[in-house]
Amino acid sequence: MRIKLGFSPCPNDTFMFYHLLKENLFESDLTIADVETLNQKALYHELDISKVSFYAAWQVMDRYTLLDAGAALGNNCGPLLVTKKNQHTPPLKDATVATPGRSTTAHLLFSLYGNNQGKKECMPFNEIMPAVQNGLVDYGVIIHEGRFTYEKYGLREVADLGTWWEKRYGLPLPLGVIIARKELSSAFIRKFSQALHESIVKALSEKEDFNAPLYAYIKGHAQELDDSVIQQHIDLYVNKYSLSLNGEGRLAVEKLFALLKEYNL
Repeated sequence: MRIKLGFSPCPNDTFMFYHLLKENLFESDLTIADVETLNQKALYHELDISKVSFYAAWQVMDRYTLLDAGAALGNNCGPLLVTKKNQHTPPLKDATVATPGRSTTAHLLFSLYGNNQGKKECMPFNEIMPAVQNGLVDYGVIIHEGRFTYEKYGLREVADLGTWWEKRYGLPLPLGVIIARKELSSAFIRKFSQALHESIVKALSEKEDFNAPLYAYIKGHAQELDDSVIQQHIDLYVNKYSLSLNGEGRLAVEKLFALLKEYNL
């Protein structure tokens, strides 16, 4: 059985999927793309198994189911709202804010945090920091490696949206998840989730070995090639919830989905 598989080029995804692909456990046509592109492909049901934002996952739950392995949840790992250093910026209601895509959890979190204020402009995540730096937008909602590199662009943090979420709801922040089409058999979905779990375990056993082929694969796709940035990224986004959503993780997902329903977003 051949599947259409998608995940992002970010270090946490390439880290988790490396051994699954290396061992050629499943025949697949692979799409590696930024998360908003994957979100849009999921909305049009173009992929069988894919990484997506939880916000996008909620929108396609009639056609897809959540995998237990491969999710990105956690504490102190949320998107950051940033602006230029040493510059007066307008209040959010009068501002232009760049977000990494309308179906991303980052876009959703900013909408909740800012009470849906401001003009939101969607762009690829790697274009947001330069856009803020060059004054094309007033604020940016940054994700992935941007959390560790924004100061290089002369930016400052305005708010940590993950910290805001955790203080308000007392739960880890759900960011991304692996979804599978319900048309796939439940046995196949369980097999794939278990294989991904095992792939993550193997990758974690090699995490300290920067000479391992694993890291050559990660660097072949990463936006930032600095070892310390890659390590921080993996440490932050690959954790116990990546191995299994488990009880607390599922409670956080249920809370996020309940908010989406409540706010009719």
